[in-house]
Amino acid sequence: MATSLPTTLGALRKSEYTPARLARSVKDELRENLIARLRTTAKSKDPLFPGIVGYEDTVIPQLVNAVLSRHNFILLGLRGQAKSRILRALTTLLDPHTPYVAGSETRDNPYAPISKFSRDLIARLGDDTPIAWLTPEDRYVEKLATPDVTVADLVGDIDPIKAARSNQDLGSELTMHYGLLPRANRGIFAINELPDLAGKIQVALFNIMQEGDVQIKGYPVRLSLDVAIVFSANPEDYTARGKIVTPLKDRIGSEIRTHYPENIEEGIAITAQEAWSARNSSNIEVPHYIRQIIEQIAFHAREDRKVDKRSGVSQRLPISTLELVLSNAERRALLHNEQLVVPRVGDIYTALPGITGKIELEYEGEMRGADTVIREIIRQSVATIFDQYFSDTNTQQIEQWFNLGGTVQLNDVQPAAASLSELQQIQGLIEKLAPLKITGKSAPETAVSAAEFLLEGMYAHKRISRAEERIFAAAEKKQRNDQAINYAEQLRESEQEDFTSRTRTRRGFN
Repeated sequence: MATSLPTTLGALRKSEYTPARLARSVKDELRENLIARLRTTAKSKDPLFPGIVGYEDTVIPQLVNAVLSRHNFILLGLRGQAKSRILRALTTLLDPHTPYVAGSETRDNPYAPISKFSRDLIARLGDDTPIAWLTPEDRYVEKLATPDVTVADLVGDIDPIKAARSNQDLGSELTMHYGLLPRANRGIFAINELPDLAGKIQVALFNIMQEGDVQIKGYPVRLSLDVAIVFSANPEDYTARGKIVTPLKDRIGSEIRTHYPENIEEGIAITAQEAWSARNSSNIEVPHYIRQIIEQIAFHAREDRKVDKRSGVSQRLPISTLELVLSNAERRALLHNEQLVVPRVGDIYTALPGITGKIELEYEGEMRGADTVIREIIRQSVATIFDQYFSDTNTQQIEQWFNLGGTVQLNDVQPAAASLSELQQIQGLIEKLAPLKITGKSAPETAVSAAEFLLEGMYAHKRISRAEERIFAAAEKKQRNDQAINYAEQLRESEQEDFTSRTRTRRGFN
């Protein structure tokens, strides 16, 4: 904190912090600072809320409208949609420093104190009243709504011990123990997962949201609080675990819906921002196709009918998956004393325990088993990204090499150089990696990762087979027989349809 800030009420009166300036409400302060930022970012083209990715044209405009309207608002969205981060970003719209009466639990405005403690202190000390300062972070109070939250937690209660020690009557304001709301005075109060809050507790918020005051324990003590109240909730929880009572919904000015990333590149940007990938102990190089596959897993899972849509698939899934993938690649590099860490598709399968913990399955998915469902989602994701790079690539030469009895195993047991030596035996393989910009001068770690991606994509499209030991081989004979049988059945059905059509024609039905 700057040393030039006033430390007494007398010095404060002589400073730029005039009564008119401090008379602004929190919502007015947010509005005025937002207007100033909008004008600045319009020229600089900087993001309005740095760190919030993918909401520039959807959520952020609604958020701006709510703040400009001085609304209390609620963010509705499934888990992992940055709701808490958005709420915390509101602190960037608060003044850098805000004075209050030192020692005041309700952080009173020195020019208009609301608590008896501050009024008595100013009456006794006058210009010598000590002044303390709040940072924007100090002015943000957050509470996770749980069924055990009480009115005393939010509003306050009588403190008999304080009354006994100060020799005060229980009805005295000095015996009050203030809850979170009074302590958030002149700041932002956020409640996460609002539907989990018991109905009677939600009712306790009515007065503060409409009239701006609270009453503690039925005593005639009213505190005129200045608080901007914001909420978050999962829309499915309205009918699942709980609900928001109608009068409270009516008092919430704006309802803003969040969403998951709308495309792969947005998801990659979020994951790259949040995942711990800059590890000082290693030189890490993450191929873009690995990032795409990891992100595609989340997209496929959100669409898979075996995954519970009501629960959602959090953006934390690709974030933690990328971290686990990097860790397995890092472990492999350390085992073989390699200086370059390059993740492979095989590393994604090692993150399976982390992925299954973030997905809720429907009945059909539970019957098949989480591991089976996730492995299939990974295979589909690899196939999708493979098509983006190799849709025009002819892989028959590689398939023929496997059909002639060739096999290759890719695992963490051998170093990248040894794996590359084996891969080079596959005719035409290295040449097919041109879409990934792999040349003969590429590092072994990079080349092996790209080659494994190509083989995994061929396996995903069932052109070759792969055992659990990560041994790639020719497509299984049974699979080829099944394909032949399916083709024969389709041919017979087609011939039967033609025969039926000709018969109906001869008989005059057509």
